[in-house]
Amino acid sequence: MARPLFKVTFASLGKVYELYARRVASGELWGFVEVSELEFDVRDGVVVDPTEDQLRAEFANTRALHLPVSSVLRVEEVLQKGPSAVRDATSGDTVVTAFPLPLKPR
Repeated sequence: MARPLFKVTFASLGKVYELYARRVASGELWGFVEVSELEFDVRDGVVVDPTEDQLRAEFANTRALHLPVSSVLRVEEVLQKGPSAVRDATSGDTVVTAFPLPLKPR
């Protein structure tokens, strides 16, 4: 049987994160949820999701996230992985760093 996959939605610094992980547990730290074995898409194609790349870079060296229980909005066990996302907490809009465009020559 396949290992379970969880979609974890939590709030941090005015943003709402949606990440996928293979392990979610009440951690050894009282009042915290431990999220580990984060899952990111591994694609070698031409199309790259900037949000997924941003999250992969942000959590590159993370073995486990210890999230305060009060910041966890939802934990869902899902059948397959969807896109990870970072949203603005107030508007709900996806937060993506804009691709830098070259300046006009003078």
